[in-house]
Amino acid sequence: MEKRNQAAKLIIGAVVVIIAVLFLVGIVGGHDVKYKSAPLSREDISYKQVEAPMASAENGIISSAEWNAAYSDIVTTMNRNAENDEIIDYLELDPYLVDIYDGFGFALEYGSARGHSYTLDDVNNTKRPHGSANCLTCKTPYFNRLAENGNVEAYTYDFNEVLDSLRADNGEAISCYTCHGNEAGSEGKIVITHSYVPKALGEDFAGIDPSTLSCGQCHIEYYFNKKELKADGKPTLETSMPYHSVEEMTPEAIYDFYTAIGYTDWTQESTGAKLLKAQHPELETYLTGVHAGTLSCADCHMPVEQNPTTQNIYHSHLIVSPLENKTLLETCLACHKDLGAKTTDDMITFVRNIQSRITAEETRVGNLLAEFKKTLAQANQSGKWDEAKLDEIRELYRKAQWFFDFCYVENAEGAHNSELATRCLNTAEQLINEGMALLNDE
Repeated sequence: MEKRNQAAKLIIGAVVVIIAVLFLVGIVGGHDVKYKSAPLSREDISYKQVEAPMASAENGIISSAEWNAAYSDIVTTMNRNAENDEIIDYLELDPYLVDIYDGFGFALEYGSARGHSYTLDDVNNTKRPHGSANCLTCKTPYFNRLAENGNVEAYTYDFNEVLDSLRADNGEAISCYTCHGNEAGSEGKIVITHSYVPKALGEDFAGIDPSTLSCGQCHIEYYFNKKELKADGKPTLETSMPYHSVEEMTPEAIYDFYTAIGYTDWTQESTGAKLLKAQHPELETYLTGVHAGTLSCADCHMPVEQNPTTQNIYHSHLIVSPLENKTLLETCLACHKDLGAKTTDDMITFVRNIQSRITAEETRVGNLLAEFKKTLAQANQSGKWDEAKLDEIRELYRKAQWFFDFCYVENAEGAHNSELATRCLNTAEQLINEGMALLNDE
């Protein structure tokens, strides 16, 4: 009898193990469960097709809370972007910026971006003046909805009126709609919701992968269009991209574009120079570098994770630096092992070395640019200089400031494209030296 009991226990135990294994591989368990112990990749994700919920907001946008029942892992990780709440004061970190941005809003306040959860709070609370509702372009999907179907009038709406309307309609900061429209149930389909993107790049988006462009529709260099006019004869001020192809995304080509249309962000009273303010050209920097051929933004900033309870595999929507996530660092090593990085620690050291070098160069060149600005301001205010000569120097200053800024405001500190960052800083320094030589040749 004892032997029978032992045999029965062994049989029962074996059955339990078999059922457990079958459950983990998805044969038993009531739903399509997939278990992976190896490193996860995008290919492991089983994208869902679900019926979209009804939107409660008057603007018709389905909120992230309304998608939560279908995509709880996605929404949970997206909401965790609120954890990224630190702001670095760049004017305190790099005081020379106050001189460079003299006369423009960034001399009043320039802080690092926080998580996407804070886009509306930060644009509302900034000390920089709000020109019009176009300041909300990348802060909320509510504004994208307003500007759909060629409604360029939206860009000149009153900032506060639009913000008040948004709050009354429970409008969100950056959310599901920004990258997926109302089609988040369509197997992870990407929808480019910013109308100026196809206007600039064409309906095929110049061949750029939508999974990259969904980030790039905001993480770009842009300008508010003063050349195109509305029916009342006033500028549309539409958020616009200064190129039509990847080949035109270089800082040189963009500078030439602005020069050709006579565009300037502000005239600096102290120097008399008509200056440009670069925004945050991550897309341009990335697409003109070596990473674009093999990786998307999601590959480097949105790790593939697995829910330990449901075994659901998904892209985390907590946007992180790859240096802060071992899964993402393993992606880097797939190529960088051939360049000498054997471990994730090697990879961190490799990137940090690039960023330290670029940051040190930014500080050195930035201080040179501030001195150039001060010297030019003195010459401009002295009344002793020929205006044509001053204009020649102002053009050198404008261009030097542009190339410096294109590097400084790109948030990777050289990690996306170290060759471009170095070229920008070297070009800025060369232009500074040319300008200072003219100022000293009195």
